[in-house]
Amino acid sequence: MATKNIEPNLRLISEYTKLGKDDRFRIPEYQRGYSWTTMHCDKLWQDIEAFIDSGADDPYFFGTIIIDCSTDNCLNLIDGQQRTTTFLLLLKALQLRLKEALDTIQVGPDTRALYMGLSKSQDAIYTILYKADDVKQVEIQDDWNKAKGITILENKSINELYKDDFQNIIEAETYVEAEKAVHKIPRKQKDNKYTNFFRNFKYFYEKLLLYSESNLNNFAKIFLGKCQIIEIKSWQIEQAITMFNSLNSTGMPLSDADIISAQLFSKEDDKDTFIDKWQGITLLANQLSQRKVMNIDAVLQQFMYINRAKNNHYGLNQVTTPGIRKYYTIEHSELLNEPMALCDSFEKILQTWNKIKDYPIIKLLLKFNENFKMFLMAYLYRFDVNDLCPEDVQPIAECLLRLFAIIEVGDVGFSSSNFKTFLFNENFRLVDENYDIYQIEADFSKHIEVTWKKEDVLDYLKEYDKNILVFLNEYLYAKEQNRNFDFDDRVNVEHIMPASGHNIEAIRMDAHIKTKEEFDALANLLGNKILLEEDINKSISNDWFKTKKGSTIQSKRGYKGSRYGMALDLSKYPKDKWGKKDIEDATAIVAERIVKFIFKK
Repeated sequence: MATKNIEPNLRLISEYTKLGKDDRFRIPEYQRGYSWTTMHCDKLWQDIEAFIDSGADDPYFFGTIIIDCSTDNCLNLIDGQQRTTTFLLLLKALQLRLKEALDTIQVGPDTRALYMGLSKSQDAIYTILYKADDVKQVEIQDDWNKAKGITILENKSINELYKDDFQNIIEAETYVEAEKAVHKIPRKQKDNKYTNFFRNFKYFYEKLLLYSESNLNNFAKIFLGKCQIIEIKSWQIEQAITMFNSLNSTGMPLSDADIISAQLFSKEDDKDTFIDKWQGITLLANQLSQRKVMNIDAVLQQFMYINRAKNNHYGLNQVTTPGIRKYYTIEHSELLNEPMALCDSFEKILQTWNKIKDYPIIKLLLKFNENFKMFLMAYLYRFDVNDLCPEDVQPIAECLLRLFAIIEVGDVGFSSSNFKTFLFNENFRLVDENYDIYQIEADFSKHIEVTWKKEDVLDYLKEYDKNILVFLNEYLYAKEQNRNFDFDDRVNVEHIMPASGHNIEAIRMDAHIKTKEEFDALANLLGNKILLEEDINKSISNDWFKTKKGSTIQSKRGYKGSRYGMALDLSKYPKDKWGKKDIEDATAIVAERIVKFIFKK
């Protein structure tokens, strides 16, 4: 093929999306997944509605779209894949609404022009979504199966997890059929269980449901006949990659993972193997993200912390960290020269997190400041994932718990030199396989001993009124009692003396607490909080202490039916009242327990 210059054209969206018989839009492997949310769709919708309301004669402009045409019949979307995908989803929602309107409208002298307008718009959309001429349109209307198997958008992105959703939506005969066909993300509720493809399609469909037939007709005419983009075509793949890395004219900012995966893809000779590898990484990262453990950018960050320490990319007491993108693409771009080796490292980090994510002590750590993750992984990276076990994880996890408990209870954050500088220096030892856990534990103990006074931390704990340390206290209590410790996602933090409810004034007086201010302060102290199953907590949360203790295990109504050690032992409390002195005494015990753990005494 002869080399062509870049070719710009001003085109209606209805012209731009209408492809030749053998042509298709293609999202290249190195592109990001479909990331537009309903927020972006709402902005698009508001722009269109404002343009319609203005009554302007001039067309409305939706930015520039850059296409690589170096492969026959493939329009590779370089800049504009988010908008193109969204335009097509909007057209599908519009097609369904037009069909519904045409099926219900009664044709007569007053509605004939409206019917013709709706039909004309429907015909135009059929030519876009199904490449259908007049004959094909009749066939589709008689048998919807004729609309299936026609590809207008081929998604090759290595970052897209649910590629089939787009095609399933386009091929659906009805909205209900589309909803049944798309992927449902586990552990998600309501609209969060859908991908961006369906959420955005649903958004447009529901907006169009609010339109009368007349308004629907007007919307379709203007969107198809007055909305434009500038289409810029290029015929050189190298030029396209360069444009991808440097241009993002009106779309979403590219993430670090988008940029780095694109560069890795361009440098790897075995493209198919790399695609399989990266998609596996993306899938596992997405699963861990849904569990709120980590995402793909966190993987890049954690490897950066490991690699910087292993290779002395910074010095002692230096805590300035380059941005992820700068580190990989500028400061140490040599990492990108071995894509598969780097992917192996990313994969190991993900597999390690996937293995430990349900360890009780990791679930506990995940309640704390998330900066612990870099340093936990720096140490665990020395282990083979298959050999890693809870006994390997607990010592380093407890080191980090001790330090991050001080962050939680104190009045300074992670950026303080007492935390950040120490951990950056210790990171050199965390990544050093010759430096064992006993030496690391000694480092943490020495740092804590010389940096903080036990009495100060004890005072902080006696005034602590948040919830995270309630989980730590339950863990430490279980260790004291030689009980197993674990908790599920739905566990509640229970106030032994209720913090609110219909009996609250009587409970306050019965506890010998004079003022509401004193009551509020006491109710939120550590000594008045325990972990409790959600169902038990809901049934007794505002009851008197005697009732909360419970009468039978079988009823599971009360602390006696709990599996959490502190609640279970409270069911045997010798008194039937829980008042001011009980809370103060319990708070002192909890504070001593946590201080003993922090200072390892």
